Amino acid sequence: MTGYGRARETRNKRDITVEIRSVNNRYLDCTVKMPRAYIFAEDAIKARVQKAISRGKVDVFVTIDTSAADVTVVSVNEPLARGYYEALSKLQSTFSLEGEITAATLARFPDVLTVTKAEEDVETVSADICAVLDEALAAYNAMRAVEGRKLAEDIAGRVTTIETVVGKVEERSPQTVAAYRERLENKMREVLQSTTIDESRILTEAAIFADKVAVDEETVRLRSHIAQLRDMLQGSEPVGRKLDFLIQEVNRECNTIGSKCNDLAIAQDVVNMKAEVEKIREQVQNIE
Repeated sequence: MTGYGRARETRNKRDITVEIRSVNNRYLDCTVKMPRAYIFAEDAIKARVQKAISRGKVDVFVTIDTSAADVTVVSVNEPLARGYYEALSKLQSTFSLEGEITAATLARFPDVLTVTKAEEDVETVSADICAVLDEALAAYNAMRAVEGRKLAEDIAGRVTTIETVVGKVEERSPQTVAAYRERLENKMREVLQSTTIDESRILTEAAIFADKVAVDEETVRLRSHIAQLRDMLQGSEPVGRKLDFLIQEVNRECNTIGSKCNDLAIAQDVVNMKAEVEKIREQVQNIE
């Protein structure tokens, strides 16, 4: 979810620069900082960002230089200028004053010339800003794509490690079940040696309890989760939330295997799997 993108372009005599920065966040939080005079474009900017980004705390910075644009209008207050001219002419005539009444003379009087901001086409300006924003988003997404490929490679490697350990657990599990079953049978015979009980009943009860330490179902589900993880990593859609949920399921199956197996080798395998799961979970927080 972290990234940076920048674009600059001159459109309709406006020098527009857009910068995008983002950091990790559970949801999309977009903040736009731009000149107050162009605040009318904020909703359009946020709409574009929402289409391109689904998670992250995103800051969009917009700067606009209008020094080359025709953004000011100078207007003449003709009635006021005429009034000043007539008053000056009367003064000249009354007091026999010499001198020429020029435009520069009239312009010095208050309110003869008025400078106002030219009215801008809101839709055109918004479209220009969004066009530059699209370029910045493209640069931003290109940077994130490079980072995303690195994260995907890292996660895929850890998934492969988990898959290898699952294979070791599957190989060791039948031996663990058989050993547990034998210990349980011996213990039951020892406890019940002074009573009369059918030998087949002992074997049946031992088999039932031994099944409780089998982890076949858990390893099957783990392999299913691993396959889904790989499919998600190869996709092009945002999968951060899905990966976060799925890695929780992987962790749950690992915990179940650890609680069911009273075997040192499998316990160590579970520790190794959980270590990889935790590293994947940390990386998933960076994925949109």
